[in-house]
Amino acid sequence: MDGNDIPAGGKCPVMHGGMTSTQNSVTSWWPNALNLDILHQQDTKTKPFGPDYDYREELKKLDVEALKNDLRALMNDSQDWWPADWGSYVGMFARVAWHAAGSYRLADGRGGAGTGNQRFAPLNSWPDNANTDKGRRLLWPIKKKYGNKVSWADLMILAGTIAYEVAGLKTFGFGFGREDIWHPEKDIYWGAEKEWLAPSDSRYGDVADPATMENPLAAVQMGLIYVNPEGVNGQPDPLKTAAQIRETFARMAMNDEETAALTAGGHTIGKSHGNGSADNLSAAPEGADVEFQGIGWLNTNGRGIGRDQVVSGIEGAWTKNPTQWDMGWFEMLFGYDWELKKSPAGAFQWEPIGLRPEDMPADVEDASIRTVPIMTDADMAMKMDPAYNAICQRFMADPAYFSETFARGWFKLTHRDMGPKARYIGPDVPAEDLIWQDPVPAGPTHYDIGGLKSKIAASGLSVSDLVSTAWDSARTYRGSDMRGGANGARIRLAPQKDWDGNEPERLARVLAVLEPLAAEAGASVADTIVLAGNVGVELAAKAAGHDIAVPFTPGRGDATDAQTDAESFDALEPVHDGYRNWLKQDYAVPAEELLLDRTQLLGLTAHEMVVLLGGMRALGTNHGGTKHGVFTDREGQLTTDFFSNLTDMVYTWHPVGNGLYEIRDRRTGAVRWTASRVDLVIGSNSILRAYAEIYAQDDGTEPFLKAFTAAWAKVMDADRFDVK
Repeated sequence: MDGNDIPAGGKCPVMHGGMTSTQNSVTSWWPNALNLDILHQQDTKTKPFGPDYDYREELKKLDVEALKNDLRALMNDSQDWWPADWGSYVGMFARVAWHAAGSYRLADGRGGAGTGNQRFAPLNSWPDNANTDKGRRLLWPIKKKYGNKVSWADLMILAGTIAYEVAGLKTFGFGFGREDIWHPEKDIYWGAEKEWLAPSDSRYGDVADPATMENPLAAVQMGLIYVNPEGVNGQPDPLKTAAQIRETFARMAMNDEETAALTAGGHTIGKSHGNGSADNLSAAPEGADVEFQGIGWLNTNGRGIGRDQVVSGIEGAWTKNPTQWDMGWFEMLFGYDWELKKSPAGAFQWEPIGLRPEDMPADVEDASIRTVPIMTDADMAMKMDPAYNAICQRFMADPAYFSETFARGWFKLTHRDMGPKARYIGPDVPAEDLIWQDPVPAGPTHYDIGGLKSKIAASGLSVSDLVSTAWDSARTYRGSDMRGGANGARIRLAPQKDWDGNEPERLARVLAVLEPLAAEAGASVADTIVLAGNVGVELAAKAAGHDIAVPFTPGRGDATDAQTDAESFDALEPVHDGYRNWLKQDYAVPAEELLLDRTQLLGLTAHEMVVLLGGMRALGTNHGGTKHGVFTDREGQLTTDFFSNLTDMVYTWHPVGNGLYEIRDRRTGAVRWTASRVDLVIGSNSILRAYAEIYAQDDGTEPFLKAFTAAWAKVMDADRFDVK
């Protein structure tokens, strides 16, 4: 074929959509197959840096004050391509930061600003995030200048904090340390709706009862950060909106006072944009064609900038001085009666009755033009709801208290998903330990580790006791917001000591043995629990004829009740644990899907999941001592029996109801073992079976011991940010 030849029939030489379409994917052919993609998120192949790149080390090279000065200058450096309202970007960058952080939810710790995920779909194209793309482009020259010494995640939140500082707020502090991701987060469930802003009824058992919102969701509709500013399902009713706000912000880990402060402070600067029709906007960034270069929501009919922007559809500022930190929001909301109107874009908004000329904010482009201020239904909720109203009255009586409460609330909003304070970096990290940071005191490191191990081994506690207690202490860790884990030994405190999944009677018995040993050795209980688990693994390996040493790093501390926000820890309660073959109750979601969710939160890979699950079955750590999946006659020994028997075709597998199965001898029909779905999925899923076969092979013992030990240590050390 020479250069003038084309394929017969003029056909394109590549499959159309072949690189991006899911039409011919495995899951489209077999939709019920277990999809392991949740465990393959943020693979190292997505990262543009080599294995030696360390963001925390790069931060040490950052000139923090120079960066902050550049951001301060940007706040009042209006750009022609996207002019600033009133010549100031404080409202823009407060919103970028708010909308990055505001997707956080307490239930599973997912969302939030800690990864720079606002750069990717779906967040970059949520209706509620309209024009945050412009904010990121305005930040680009600064990101370009400082390069890899500052992440997008840190930069966006710092920009919002500097915006409030420039407006006049004394901020509470700032911590660097958020490392960027380089691929969309597909592991986050944002809801089942198939259209943006679909009525919220589908995510509630009863939309009149906000507490019935589907877990783990927090926002009331698909594509919103928290609540609909026009009202429940777009229908204004401040008291109904107040109820949704209270539930939504509670799911964002905020109490009523923090909620009122954030609402008031969030609307003290900036404005809403709705001076035109949303029908004239181009596609959102992710759906825009290549010539838009990742910019969306551009007005295709008219200027579309300045006073002619359309974002939420609501049009107007909340205060007469929208670039200044003051009490203007309270003065406006409580100084007037309000009536329901519609914006030029047709959105419901509240406007003041009998507005005085001196209270009219200036037009964003022409100071000689005065405009009408507005309130959303969420603002009106702060006035109409008795509890919120009382809080606002306290704020109005003490403006300094309001500013401090907002500053602390803003800090919490923008740092809540960063995890322990040990992860914070920089000169502006507050010295105060805050209870929502789950503080843990430093633990002792200079004690006789070998002597303590010997006493644990001679304590009379079984391998199952030792391993199960350590696992239960560590398994609460979730990489989504870096909460939980073994550090702090909170398993001995309320509420964890009473959780069903922790088998309170067994836990109390084991702690009664370990705590005196810890005190005698001068070690923390947290270290002793983890060390006990390691001892259990080592004893089980020795019983199987293998000498191994599980890595251990001392220094965990013991948290106190006063350092523990018990209510927020309720969200960490395990209600399922495939590793210990336990479900608190029957769920609509299959047990193997729940296993994947727990595995992803623990930061484990698919092969680490397989090796841990099979090893723990051999160790006999099932919740309640059940025998499901214990495919061995050597329970309590660290063997590969789970894998070799699972893959042995001498057996057949038969469902017996309630997600349980019998493993029968193919020749005699005798029941040999029983199993759960999470046991059998290791053999039925082609990917997981491929991993299981490694350890079922005749030469699989050494790889198994090495992989199990590494995975076990990874879970035990997941929350050791003090040594990472």
